[in-house]
Amino acid sequence: MRQEVGELVVTQPMPSMPLYFWDDPDGQRYRSTYFDYFPGVWRHGDWITITDRGSVQVNGRSDSTLNRHGVRMGSADIYQAIDTIPEIEDSLVIGAEQPDGAYWMPLFVVLREGVRLTDHLADQIRAAIWERASPRLVPDEIIPVAAVLRTLTGKKLEVPIKRLMQGAALADVVDPQTVVDPDSLKPYVAIAAAATRVDDAAQAGTEDWTGDATSAPRDRSSTTIV
Repeated sequence: MRQEVGELVVTQPMPSMPLYFWDDPDGQRYRSTYFDYFPGVWRHGDWITITDRGSVQVNGRSDSTLNRHGVRMGSADIYQAIDTIPEIEDSLVIGAEQPDGAYWMPLFVVLREGVRLTDHLADQIRAAIWERASPRLVPDEIIPVAAVLRTLTGKKLEVPIKRLMQGAALADVVDPQTVVDPDSLKPYVAIAAAATRVDDAAQAGTEDWTGDATSAPRDRSSTTIV
């Protein structure tokens, strides 16, 4: 297929492929990273376009790209918009495909000391993203957290959090030893568990379900764990 954006997959060995992950003796994290999405086929994690000339254009990461309504966008525009809001210290956004075909795009925010996420502040965040980035990038919900997960080199862990919110086990998505503050993983695990319970209850048609971190199936708007 030419002139179409698609996933880069590898069906034969190629140079520079990692052979294993450090501290992954049974290879579970290695296999789940590259071979779970398309069973038995290496998914590299990049969007590419094969041009009419036969060349290949790399369009960016597929596993961290936001894909809202079929339009692929990066998270940097959201972060730049949020940086204009003094009440927000840090933020992380993901776009998670759901089993029912829906797309959930939460924004996790770290508030400055003494600041609460009021309706006014939430509206201010949405307006900043709408005006400075795109209406398509306005998140489905805004969730306060104590810290944004980062690697020891300072990179935001967007992909592991996305996979966690999609139901993957913590051990399969990130090694706590590679995170600046391993304890900061706990709230995300709890949020993911609550979201999974909501989805299960919604699929079962349980309209009066009540959980620890949210109050109603199909509505994660109250999912707030700090």
